[in-house]
Amino acid sequence: MDLDVSEIEQAVSTGALPPGPDIDAFLAQACKHAARHHEGAVADYIPVLAAADPEAFGLCVADVDGGLHEHGDTRVCFSIQSISKAFVYALLCDALGHERVLEVVGVNNTGLAFNSVIAIELNDGHPMNPMVNAGALATTALMAGDSADRLWANVRDGLSRFAGRALEVDDEVYRSEAATNQRNQAIARLLESYGRITRDPLEVVDVYTRQCALSVDARDLAVMGATLADGGVNPVTGERVVSAEVCRDTLAALAANGLYERSGEWLAEIGLPGKSGVAGGLVTVAPGKTGIGAYAPRLDPAGNSVRGQIATAYLSRALGLNIFASDPHVRERAAP
Repeated sequence: MDLDVSEIEQAVSTGALPPGPDIDAFLAQACKHAARHHEGAVADYIPVLAAADPEAFGLCVADVDGGLHEHGDTRVCFSIQSISKAFVYALLCDALGHERVLEVVGVNNTGLAFNSVIAIELNDGHPMNPMVNAGALATTALMAGDSADRLWANVRDGLSRFAGRALEVDDEVYRSEAATNQRNQAIARLLESYGRITRDPLEVVDVYTRQCALSVDARDLAVMGATLADGGVNPVTGERVVSAEVCRDTLAALAANGLYERSGEWLAEIGLPGKSGVAGGLVTVAPGKTGIGAYAPRLDPAGNSVRGQIATAYLSRALGLNIFASDPHVRERAAP
């Protein structure tokens, strides 16, 4: 999609975030810029998601020093959905190690829809990456827990540590998704047939459904993203959640796959690892600097928040966050 930010001057080589008041000003401008856009549609294939207010819009920046900058509907709750995939993947890498998770789940983009069955068959049963449903189900299945209840507790507790508060399931979303998740059940059974899931596939789907139904807001997403940006330490609570090496691996997977089949376009335009969810959430990470959480329910055809992408593109340019944007002359001029 056209992110419509060409008129914004590209800031590069900032090294650090601007002062807080400047961030607040840029945040307000990013929201004003994105609010002009009304294209896209609220997800309706999960019935309860169709009831979301299409005009809801919140944007939060959480820096690695614990500072929070918010604008708009940042405390409106919504279900985390596929954004949870990134953080469960990080927890699993921390528990099992990079090589084992890479072997079972992979990191390559499928180039197909997030719930594709064809992608599994084309790759001889390999899920390919943890940000599509097949990879997410395989990831959840590998989490520790000798029962479904224990598995769920480990997933929920881990995601809560990223957010810095106890996350709760939105029961209405969970029931709605559980009644319509036949495709995920089919994907899990297919993965079982290839030996990629070795526990009860329907229990795995149920835990994954609960995982996606966890209730968050834009502030939570920003803090979760900032935890990855800060080498695995939650900048609000000060707790180490995962290792710095795990953050590196997770951000690499996000850069390649975080916005599904639009991931290449996203990386070219924004230049940051990010992850979207079909409830309208979007988390973006500037390594060493900040996490950005956005909520705007209107989605593009790939399932990514329209306003969230536009506002994040604005901030990436204005705050000098793009990891590919560099200008050695900026450093030369700044040198004493």
